[in-house]
Amino acid sequence: MKTQLTLISNPIAETQPAMTDDMGAVVVFHGVVRGKEEGKPIRAIHYEANEPMARRQFELIFESIEQQWPIESIRLTHRVDEVAVNEASLWVEVTAPHRAEAFAACQFLIDEMKKKVPIWKRALN
Repeated sequence: MKTQLTLISNPIAETQPAMTDDMGAVVVFHGVVRGKEEGKPIRAIHYEANEPMARRQFELIFESIEQQWPIESIRLTHRVDEVAVNEASLWVEVTAPHRAEAFAACQFLIDEMKKKVPIWKRALN
């Protein structure tokens, strides 16, 4: 399985999926900053990451995915620094032979990321 992980402070730029002829599904997820945090209006979220620790945790999650589903590739970009309301802070692309595998792996990745990856957020008013 090919993986690509990027932690950036710039807006996320999508590219065309690179896949073999055996793949039949590409799931793309955008995590977008909402206008409220804990019921209060915000203008942005500031994300901070311990990059070496984050990369290691993502590697472990990718390994777990590879053991569970026949995924061809995963590309993930998470923004750090300030991300304004209505902008994407997270972009995930999962390529697999079938949609069920791609959706399941994407959901697992996001759930595990929220539990294990040291990325912190702070609402900005």
